[in-house]
Amino acid sequence: MSFSPSAPALTDVSRALAVFAHPDDVDFGAAGTVAGWVAEGIEVSYLVVTHGDAGGFDDTPREEIPGIREREQRAAAAAVGVERVEFLDGYADGTLTTTLGLRRDIAAAIRRHRPDRVLTNSPLRRWERLSGPSHPDHLATGEAATCAIYPDARNPFAFPELLERGLAPWVVREVWYAGGPDPDHVVDVTDQFDRKVAALGAHASQTAHFDHAEWIRERLTTVAEGAGLPLGRLAEAFTVLRTE
Repeated sequence: MSFSPSAPALTDVSRALAVFAHPDDVDFGAAGTVAGWVAEGIEVSYLVVTHGDAGGFDDTPREEIPGIREREQRAAAAAVGVERVEFLDGYADGTLTTTLGLRRDIAAAIRRHRPDRVLTNSPLRRWERLSGPSHPDHLATGEAATCAIYPDARNPFAFPELLERGLAPWVVREVWYAGGPDPDHVVDVTDQFDRKVAALGAHASQTAHFDHAEWIRERLTTVAEGAGLPLGRLAEAFTVLRTE
């Protein structure tokens, strides 16, 4: 199963909300693109579903990991110009499923932030690459975010408790999926590469054990070459779908 071909990206976006399962997901998949949006004047906010409590590569006490990863994500967001970072509580890293509660919490965030565009994990698995993008938490978050976009956030009769909290329905016009199969909307992020590297470097608990700058350069080079961009360019790729 794959996505339909991408729609042309909207050109009149003023607000975007990135919804991802873990701290660092948005930075591995889309920090260069996000930095470009911020430079264009788009207001970008982050919603992170878990605190990344199952992450890390050393013997740091487990109880310290959530706080460490939250601080890292806030520093990474600052590196690309994002000021608003929210974390959901009650969702453990490695255990996410597409529950009504998760749909409700993401719908609430959509109604709060009122974005034109949502950037999120892909709900579709990449069978040629089970690690990374196909993490079960990513798939669950992508599916929950998709359900929150339609119908939950726009339907006044879905989760009536949100109306009671003053959160009026909101229509997201466009969704960008990161990490899914056969992404065909390519963004040249060459000019934002240093910001992406800085964002990934902020996630020291996840990246200090390898040369993340060289690793990500190789990956972005492969994407750019596959899209036919000039030699030396770097790119990120997505699937873009309209929701209206």
